[in-house]
Amino acid sequence: MQKFEEQTLFVGKNSDLKVTDHYDVSSNAVFLLGDASETLSELPDGSVKLVITSPPYNLNKAYETNKSLDEYFETIKPVVDEIIRVLADGGSLCWQVGNYVDDGEVVPLDMLYYPYFKSRGLKLRNRVIWHFDHGLHATKRLSGRYEVLLWFTKGNNYTFNLDPIRVPSKYPGKRNYKPGINYGKPSGNPLGKNPSDIWKILVKDWENLLWDIPNVKANHPEKTLHPCQFPIELVERCVLAFTDENDLVLDPFSGVGSAMLAALKLNRRAVGCEKEISYIDIAKTRVTQFENGILPYRQLGKPVHKPTGNEKVSQRPIEWD
Repeated sequence: MQKFEEQTLFVGKNSDLKVTDHYDVSSNAVFLLGDASETLSELPDGSVKLVITSPPYNLNKAYETNKSLDEYFETIKPVVDEIIRVLADGGSLCWQVGNYVDDGEVVPLDMLYYPYFKSRGLKLRNRVIWHFDHGLHATKRLSGRYEVLLWFTKGNNYTFNLDPIRVPSKYPGKRNYKPGINYGKPSGNPLGKNPSDIWKILVKDWENLLWDIPNVKANHPEKTLHPCQFPIELVERCVLAFTDENDLVLDPFSGVGSAMLAALKLNRRAVGCEKEISYIDIAKTRVTQFENGILPYRQLGKPVHKPTGNEKVSQRPIEWD
């Protein structure tokens, strides 16, 4: 068995997980093979608390065929119809997309998706930027280093768990200065302050709209053969904030199961829809690794590595001089 570095492991074992290939309310993880517009018919109306996914970007990856933008949205709409049907009142949709590039022109997909979701009655609560340091290098424009996560809710009475994402107060000793019964008393919350909608995810600081999480590239501990893989920790923050334990989390484009693993790790139930059988096989293997406590994993909030300058790869090549 391959050995992984200690920091990449989940702690403990989960031998009681129930994994099925069809929807079962008692299952911890459900894998549905096929197009989500069809397979989601197994799920009851309003059964899902959180939908979190990264749909195809129409970039001609191995799992998609490049289409015109009109054709692309026509293929996505049936899936969105099913998503809205299964999403519970008070549930959340986290839709993470990048940019579509047409003949060198950048088309921001989040701007195109917003009016569509808005017209379906969903309400945008945050537009979060996921920043990463590595990606494709452009030669005729600045290299893109971000993607966008749109957080919508179905209705106004939605789940939002503040305490799991509170941040330490910068000035915990600050006291009320206005005359009155609270004069001189601590003005903050002992659990920390309410984070703003500007998030920076490094260690436990959520105070910047940039989520600084490495994308899953060659040396990332979670890397599989999937070309556009979700980092698990990106999903964990949404699961903590927008669901409670035992809630159902859905990824309609589940790939190799990263969103499902984030849900399972935090004691939620998970459903994933995927057309590629090879990706489902990998996802099932990863769930087995999770059950056995050996899943390669980048820990939530782990600081991004910064080179010291002493590493050979971080030094200027002599050929350049």
